[in-house]
Amino acid sequence: QVQLVESGGGLVQPGGSLILTCRASASISHLNNLAWHRQAPGKQRELVADITNSGMTTYANDVKGRFTISRDNEEAQVYLQMNRLKVEDTAVYYCNTEPWGLGVLGGPGTQVTVSS
Repeated sequence: QVQLVESGGGLVQPGGSLILTCRASASISHLNNLAWHRQAPGKQRELVADITNSGMTTYANDVKGRFTISRDNEEAQVYLQMNRLKVEDTAVYYCNTEPWGLGVLGGPGTQVTVSS
C-alpha cells in the first residue's frame, strides 16, 4: 500500500490562502481517484475535493470556486490550493482516495485553523 503524508496546514486569517501538499511513498499513477477530506471538531469526515487520473475534478458545494485540487503523478504528490478561507473551513485535512482507503495508508492529517 502507498503511504500518504499531508503537510501545509496552519493558522490563517479569514480570507487568506493555504496550499496543502500530500506526499506519497510510492507511485500514485495507479490510483485513479485521489482526494482531500476534512473533519471538523464534533463533525463527521467529509469529502472536500477529488481528482481522477485524467484530471477530472469534483468539489463539495461549499468550497467550489475557492479550492483547487491537483495532482502530479511523476512527483507522487497531490495538492489542495485553498483561497478565501472561511472560519468554517477549520478542520483536520486528510489526503486519501475516494472512496476512502483504496490501496493507501492515510496520514495523520494536517490542521487548518481559520481565525482572526
